[in-house]
Amino acid sequence: MGRLDGKVAFITGAARGQGRSHAIRLAEEGADIIAVDLCEEVGSAPYEMGTWEELEETAAGVEALDRRIHFQRADVRSPGELTDAVTKGVAALGRLDIVAANAGIWSHAPLTEMSDETYNDMIDVNQHGVFHTCRAAVPQLVEQGEGGSIIITSSTAGRKGFNNHVHYSAAKHAVVGMMRAMANELAPHFIRVNTVHPTSVYTKMNQNPAMWELFAPGVENPTYDDFGQTFVDLNLLPVPWVDPVDISNAVLFLASDEARYITGIQLPVDAGFHEKL
Repeated sequence: MGRLDGKVAFITGAARGQGRSHAIRLAEEGADIIAVDLCEEVGSAPYEMGTWEELEETAAGVEALDRRIHFQRADVRSPGELTDAVTKGVAALGRLDIVAANAGIWSHAPLTEMSDETYNDMIDVNQHGVFHTCRAAVPQLVEQGEGGSIIITSSTAGRKGFNNHVHYSAAKHAVVGMMRAMANELAPHFIRVNTVHPTSVYTKMNQNPAMWELFAPGVENPTYDDFGQTFVDLNLLPVPWVDPVDISNAVLFLASDEARYITGIQLPVDAGFHEKL
């Protein structure tokens, strides 16, 4: 018996990283998956986005667990594309129980040097994308009348401000406000809404030259030796980052009946980041 037997989870940003990890981990516990990803670049993001081939790899991983998956391209900035994905996914898999609003991008710039494109891309994907995802999925959850769980990926930057990240911090704080409001609004339908707040996670968003240069300024072709201790120093536990599955385990818990009376919380998976003196 899996902890999610008979349930279907809708996951955004599922081509790789945390999204793929969520899809695999939830499938391991019996869930069928509706998976979407943009599968193209975002102009202001200083690293490569997930690809269609990577989304296919996610699907293959789910199917290898003998679970079903519906996957398609969808841009979280497009309400129509998300609604289409939910509609087709429910038609293929029969229902919807869990929403993991995971898709996100990262970039950085000082406030006075930040371009309109950089700011708007961030807000459109990381803030508006969460809104669009939830709005596309909630009608199905309400219509079923059997409750559900929405898990929104925020960040340590959703609980604290960071230099050079006004746009990122704004978006990650905003989704906490969304979560709190939706937790109140959807509670009569027994739909639970929570956020998870990771510290640095070992994904492409974290492991790319732009991030390395931010943490090792002035160093040509930086490596972990040049910036790794800076990451370690962010956390109370002496680790530079956590693995995607560590976040997936938190998502799994919030999605499962073990958390059936948990709603409206901010769950840090942060290696003690917020308690660091």
